[in-house]
Amino acid sequence: MFDYYRKNRTRKIHLFSVLSFALIISIVTFSDNLISNFSSSHSIAFVSKSSSQQPLKSTFVHKPNFSKKKETHIIKEEVQDIDDHVNLVPPFNLTVEQRISWFKKKLTEFSILKSSRLSRQFNSRVNKFLNSRNCRVKFFMTWISPANTFGRREFFALETLFKSHPKGCLIILSRTLDTPHGVKILNPLTELGYNVVSVTPELSFLFNRTPVETWYADLKKGNKDPGEIPLAQNLSNLIRLAVLYKYGGVYLDTDFIILKDFSSLRNSIGAQSVSANGNWTRLNNAVLIFDRKHPLLYKFMEEFALSFDGNKWGQNGPYLVSRVVERLKMMSTEKYQLNFTVLPPISFYPVDWVRIPGFFMKLNTRTHSRWIDAKLLQLSGETYGVHLWNKQSSNMRIEKGSIIGRLISDHCLFCKDIYSS
Repeated sequence: MFDYYRKNRTRKIHLFSVLSFALIISIVTFSDNLISNFSSSHSIAFVSKSSSQQPLKSTFVHKPNFSKKKETHIIKEEVQDIDDHVNLVPPFNLTVEQRISWFKKKLTEFSILKSSRLSRQFNSRVNKFLNSRNCRVKFFMTWISPANTFGRREFFALETLFKSHPKGCLIILSRTLDTPHGVKILNPLTELGYNVVSVTPELSFLFNRTPVETWYADLKKGNKDPGEIPLAQNLSNLIRLAVLYKYGGVYLDTDFIILKDFSSLRNSIGAQSVSANGNWTRLNNAVLIFDRKHPLLYKFMEEFALSFDGNKWGQNGPYLVSRVVERLKMMSTEKYQLNFTVLPPISFYPVDWVRIPGFFMKLNTRTHSRWIDAKLLQLSGETYGVHLWNKQSSNMRIEKGSIIGRLISDHCLFCKDIYSS
C-alpha cells in the first residue's frame, strides 16, 4: 500500500511539473509576441537617434595621478585615437577608384595598420601572460575604438565574464586600451586578482602563414578597396579568426552579459536564427569557441580573402561564417565533415536585434512582470550569454526590474551604476 501511495504521489508530482513547465512556455511564447510588437515600435524611434550617439564614459574610473606633462601627452594620445577612428571612414559616394586613391593618401594615418614597439612584442606578451597563469578558459576580445568610449556597458561584460569564470584569462586586443588610461580602466579587476590584460596586436604576425596574409599585404600597400564601412570594423572580424587560429580559446564581443561557465564548450559557433523546422538560417561571429588551428577557422579566413567587400554590412562577419558553414553542410563527402557544433540561438542569441529593446524595459503590468519572470527562468537553463546588439541598444537606458537589469544584478562583481548606464 505504501508503494502504491508513493508511486501515485510521484505521478501527481510529475504531472504537476509538466503542467507548470507548459504554463511557463505558454507565458513566454504569448508575451514574447506581445513584447516584440511593443519593442519593434520603440526600436524604430531608437535607431533614428543612433547618429547622435554620444560615447559612453566610464564613471567608476578615477582620474590617473600623472604629472601634468604626462597627462597632456595622454590627452593628446586620446585625441589622436578619436581622430584615427574618424579617419577610418572614407567619404561617401566615391567610386571604387576614388576610394582606393583616398585610402592610399590616408594610409600613414591608419594606426591600426602600423607596427610599433608594443605591437612587435605581441606574441611574447600573450604567451607570457597565458603561460604564467593557470587559465581555466582563454578569452579574447577586441577593442578598436578610443579608450574613453569603453564604458559601463562594456565593463559589465568583463564583470559577468569573471563572475562566471573566476579562473579564466582575458586578453583584449587593443592599441587604445594598451595605455595608462586602459590600465586604469581594468584596475578594479586586476586589483582583485582577475586575469585580464590589454595587448596591442601586431596584425602582420597574426595574419602570417594564414590565407589572409597576401590580402593584408595588398591592403597595406593601398591596393585594396576598403569600402564604405569603417575598415577597423572589418579588421575586427578578421582579427578574431586569426587570434583563435594562433592560440585557440573563446572570442567574445564586448556587448555580452555572461551567465554561466563556458568550459564544457569546444569548437562551437552559435546560430542567430532558426527556421520553423529547427534548422539554422543565420550564424553569428560574436562568439567563437575553437581549438588552435581548427580547419573551420582556416576556411573562414580563406573566404574573407576571397570575398572581402567593405561596402556590405555583415558580408565579412555573420554572413561570412554562415556562407562557409552552409557550403560545408551541402557537401556530403567525409573530407568536409569538420569537427564543430552549431549551438541553438538560446545559447548566445536568445533575443534578436529587433526584440532587444524589450529586454531593457520594465512595464508596470502584471502580464509584463510574469513574462520577465518566465523569460529569466528560460535563460537560466541553456543560455551561456546574452548578446545585447549594441548597435541597437547602446542608447537605451536599463530600467530597474528589466531582464537586462536583473541579469546584470545577478551576475556582476561590483554592480555599480547599473541603471544609470
